[in-house]
Amino acid sequence: MIDKTEATPPALDPMPGDWRRALAVVAHPDDLEYGCAAAIADWTDGGREVVYLLATRGEAGIDTLDPAECAAVREQEQRASAAVVGVDTVEFLDHRDGVIEYGLGLRRDIAAAIRRHRPELVITLNHRDTWTPGPGGPWNTPDHVAVGRATLDAAADAGNRWIFPELTEQGLEPWNGVRWVAVAGSTTPTHATSAAPGMERAVESLLCHRAYIEALTDQAPEEYVREFLTGIAERTAARFDGVPAVSFELFAR
Repeated sequence: MIDKTEATPPALDPMPGDWRRALAVVAHPDDLEYGCAAAIADWTDGGREVVYLLATRGEAGIDTLDPAECAAVREQEQRASAAVVGVDTVEFLDHRDGVIEYGLGLRRDIAAAIRRHRPELVITLNHRDTWTPGPGGPWNTPDHVAVGRATLDAAADAGNRWIFPELTEQGLEPWNGVRWVAVAGSTTPTHATSAAPGMERAVESLLCHRAYIEALTDQAPEEYVREFLTGIAERTAARFDGVPAVSFELFAR
């Protein structure tokens, strides 16, 4: 007889706290707001520095807006949303939205940013094919997969002077100080941090992406955002001692 009872997922460990600088690398405006802004708000409150690096300006994200106009709108929304959670530096790589290619160019761009900002923690978004474990889950986008995978690789590239030696020639010395890469929205999380201290600012931060949200759903933006963010945090609580939380898959280096 086959036992079809699903095993209880293991408890999530607390995220490490002994770091001062983080670099968050994602594909689009709003990726961090959907993924982990509550955690970032709490971290910056504690005196940590977080920098955002976006591969695109999200110019292909709103069907009713021409890409040139959309890029300007979404950049403005991203800078406003970052400020809400205490992030002052937001950089864009200007890869094309929707057609980001994993490869040496993307790895080099991210490695350069890691060398420039010298983070101990690097944050990115789910790099796997789906958003849920097992077959049949919602399909992830190629941009998320490419940027997430390139970020994991670039964390090592940044510390090797013989990979992308042109970066050293540009004055970007190798940085081998990345201690972890944390993947938000992972299908297989390992760690978490409480969402409670930063939740209200996370809601406000995602609401800054109003043009995108209004094109995405007919639901009132405030209702949609709060339901989405609190729902994820509350579901994560079952694996984090009952505490609503933001989860990550943590890769140590």
